[in-house]
Amino acid sequence: MKITIVTPDAGTLFQKSTTGNEITAVRWKKIFEKLGHEVRLLHSYKNEPSDVLVALHARKSSDSIFSFASTFPSKHIVLALTGTDIYEDRPSHPVVARSLSVATHVVTLQSKALELLDEDTQKKTTTIYQSADGGAEITEKSTDYFQVSLVAHLRPVKDPLRAAEASELLPASSKIKILHIGGARDATARKKASFYSKKGGRYLWLGPLSHGETRSLIASSHLLLLTSRSEGGANVISEALALDTPIISTQINGVEGLLGAKYPGYFPAGETKDLAELLIHAENDIKFYRKLQRACRKQAKLVDPLREIQTWSDLLNSIA
Repeated sequence: MKITIVTPDAGTLFQKSTTGNEITAVRWKKIFEKLGHEVRLLHSYKNEPSDVLVALHARKSSDSIFSFASTFPSKHIVLALTGTDIYEDRPSHPVVARSLSVATHVVTLQSKALELLDEDTQKKTTTIYQSADGGAEITEKSTDYFQVSLVAHLRPVKDPLRAAEASELLPASSKIKILHIGGARDATARKKASFYSKKGGRYLWLGPLSHGETRSLIASSHLLLLTSRSEGGANVISEALALDTPIISTQINGVEGLLGAKYPGYFPAGETKDLAELLIHAENDIKFYRKLQRACRKQAKLVDPLREIQTWSDLLNSIA
């Protein structure tokens, strides 16, 4: 089949993708090609001939979705829901409801998202967990300090400076070092991150790095930290699971759909003191740290590349 993938998160032309949606789109392109399909990757659909449209983002890709439906009314549209779709736009944007109605198939990136969809949408929905390779990046962790990696662009929904604030509550005896990877979309966010980073404490903002550099940092870290207020199915969680790096995260629906509701490494979103206490606990209590490791290793099967390929194969075969 000829498949067109559309994702609106533009700017890199997919050469050095850094946003979660672009990384997802590039990976899916490789999967579809491995399955024998002809694939085109675009930021917006412009009436190119295609058998199937796979669109990330119900609102931002809505023009592409409606255009494809109008041009090819008998063909299939697979709508992959992002965190913004599910947790921010869905309740208040009519265009999201229309995109969901027009789509012939819906994909969620974690299981908990299904709970927020109506019964008719659930019937046409498949959960496809985002995979990641274990790869050669797996390395020994430093014994000189306790490295925590944070991968998040400086956006309010990611709440990344919560980590910088929590770092200032750590005791003098702590060896924790928080390394923050992510770009700043505005001068104010950049100024705040630079301010905390230049204070010479335990927090260092590295700015944007390549996907490979980011994976290497996660692999060498003792913990991955996620501070988001909402997520649709964070790529970085998949990377950490594949690279055997335990996770500390806000307890939000989008992460529970990957790690489970009873995962031991959660803290309440926006709570700086709780985050600091959890970091100290992970650093100093080896039994707790091993508990995080075991819980993550149990979930690692969800991000096996073969699992993602097979799920997509089943879905596309049902369309063909």
